[in-house]
Amino acid sequence: MAELLVKLAGNRATDPALTGGERTLTWAGLNDRVNRWIHMLRGRGLSTGDTVCLVLRNRPEVFEILLACLHSGITVVPVNWHLTAPEISYLIGDSGCGAVFVDAESLAAVKECEPACPVLPLAGMEPSLAQVSADEPADQCCGSIMLYTSGTTGRPKGVVNGVFRRGEPLPQVGRLLSYAGLVLGAPNSGTALMVGPWYHSAQLYFALLPLLRGCRLRIEERFDPERLLHLIDAEQVAVCHLVPTQFVRLLRLPAAVRAGFDGSSLRRVWHGGGPCAPDVKRQMIEWWGTVVVEYYAATEGGVVTMIEAQEWLAKPGSVGRAVAPTRIHIAGAQGEELAPGEIGRVFFRRAVAQDFHYHGDEAKTRAAHLGPGLYTYGELGYVDADGYLFLTGRESHTIVSGGVNIYPAEVEAALLAHEAVSDVAVVGVADDEFGERVLATVQLTPDLLPEQAPAVLERHCRTLLAGFKVPRVWRFVERLPRDETGKLRRDALDRP
Repeated sequence: MAELLVKLAGNRATDPALTGGERTLTWAGLNDRVNRWIHMLRGRGLSTGDTVCLVLRNRPEVFEILLACLHSGITVVPVNWHLTAPEISYLIGDSGCGAVFVDAESLAAVKECEPACPVLPLAGMEPSLAQVSADEPADQCCGSIMLYTSGTTGRPKGVVNGVFRRGEPLPQVGRLLSYAGLVLGAPNSGTALMVGPWYHSAQLYFALLPLLRGCRLRIEERFDPERLLHLIDAEQVAVCHLVPTQFVRLLRLPAAVRAGFDGSSLRRVWHGGGPCAPDVKRQMIEWWGTVVVEYYAATEGGVVTMIEAQEWLAKPGSVGRAVAPTRIHIAGAQGEELAPGEIGRVFFRRAVAQDFHYHGDEAKTRAAHLGPGLYTYGELGYVDADGYLFLTGRESHTIVSGGVNIYPAEVEAALLAHEAVSDVAVVGVADDEFGERVLATVQLTPDLLPEQAPAVLERHCRTLLAGFKVPRVWRFVERLPRDETGKLRRDALDRP
């Protein structure tokens, strides 16, 4: 058996484990599929130390392949299926990918990349899977997951963290699963529901960890607020992960729809992925109760603080206290630790073995650290006398829209590629639904009139960027506010 599924496939063989669309796998069936995928990967020459990219929508095969790689010492790179061909091509090349698994919807975009490695359409795998053994594979060891985030130049960078450590014996993962139960409150039974795209780190881990602990995982293709309420009640969902934008859409449902929701099966509703407006959070707690739990995390180091609903009501605006074994360090200008109430750069201290680095970017890794095991997510904030962390702003200019990170440098680079753009600055502006939206302040050449520019530049951006990165608000100025060194004075940018 696949080592991480041994107990579940042995003791709960006929219980449902994974559901997507009309397809349900039992624990024995999931184990069988994972074993076949392991043999399939090995048959194609993929083994410990290799990397594969997955350009797949929310579907059971994602977790089958992911689990197979996590049993084979292979690194999985989740790829956002909204990306354009050039963006996908960069991830394939930068990660050193040995194969790309792709669904029908993304096949054309991936083929356009002309990758050096094999492109494996998902539909074409089934006949081959049926021919390979489902027997227990030998020499299983832990694989890993490398999610991409932005680099300092706007190019995404792969994050190599200590969650799954490639090449280690699989029993070591037991510590991670115990942590998920004790600290995150992930149960070992019941149904976990995933309604966000699996390529986001939070959606992925808050689905994968409950699954490995023994929860049945129900996968939805996309978020629909009314359907979410129906599924929670109809399938007695115990845990799910949501982002603040989804809270807003739930609260906008008709009163009659909201009143018909029971929700008594819920044990844990984790939320993060961006700041949640206090009024929105208070309404969700009043509606769903104390199951609403907030965390503060990033792809780099995972969850570092948590706060239960009752705690938040007493400390509104806080993202919680540090979770073991994390320690919060508020740093002054020289890296010194500041006293409670003083605002500084927010760092976290963990064991060096739990640290992270950026694939191929030593400079970015150094910039995120004060020392080994002492790192930041780029936020400013303070800790109160009771140890609760309050965030006051971002040191960087990352835009968080609908729980998704958007990096201004990447959008700026795309706009500067247009011949009519002589200078540009991209920032985030407040948005009631998405938290933030993208604003581009553009200095045009005489070749393009301001009244024509939004349509022209939006079409241009969509050839280089995924739709969620394209500016939603445009401003056109004679000259951007730069000092004599050429540095942009972002505080002087005119915003709505």
